[in-house]
Amino acid sequence: MSGPGPPRPPAGTSRYTWIVGVAALLVLAYITLNTLGTDKPGSRGIEAGKPMPPFAVPLATSDLSGDAQVDPEKACGVRGPKILNSCELADRGPVVLAFFATRSKRCERQVDVLERVRRRFPDVGFAAVSVRGNRDDVRRLVRTRGWRMPVGYDHDGAVSNAYAVAICPTITFVRRGGKVAGTSLSMLGEAALARRVKALG
Repeated sequence: MSGPGPPRPPAGTSRYTWIVGVAALLVLAYITLNTLGTDKPGSRGIEAGKPMPPFAVPLATSDLSGDAQVDPEKACGVRGPKILNSCELADRGPVVLAFFATRSKRCERQVDVLERVRRRFPDVGFAAVSVRGNRDDVRRLVRTRGWRMPVGYDHDGAVSNAYAVAICPTITFVRRGGKVAGTSLSMLGEAALARRVKALG
């Protein structure tokens, strides 16, 4: 006895349109499973207690161009007035490091919150890193939104890879001494962010 044949397209729908629609649904399901259901390190950021990965990138507003330096043996030594250096930040005390993407209003609002909160904590190093994107767009954001914290430009995504950044916004909190305290993967308001910063000691 033969089994049921292949499903037929709904009445009034061409076979081509039906096949394309089914394929689109399968692709959407695959993307959803691999972005929302994953349990890879990129979903959580860096594990608490691990050292802050060293890096050096050009400041977005500077005229310095070049790839990020993420080699643990070299990055700390790459410093200068046009460079955002994670080791230099950590030398001063705790660090709060945000990663953002241009053209994301949610990310922009999170960096706005960081900018407001950082004024209460002069002994904490605040910085943001733009992940890829157009550098002119990043410069425009820094200028129009009045961000005074250093903003690095990670044009090839090397720093975001080192910090296991998978979603935006991502904020990495680092204790004095350079050990990661935790990572925020959701939007934080001023009060919640201030509590996280205070907990760094």
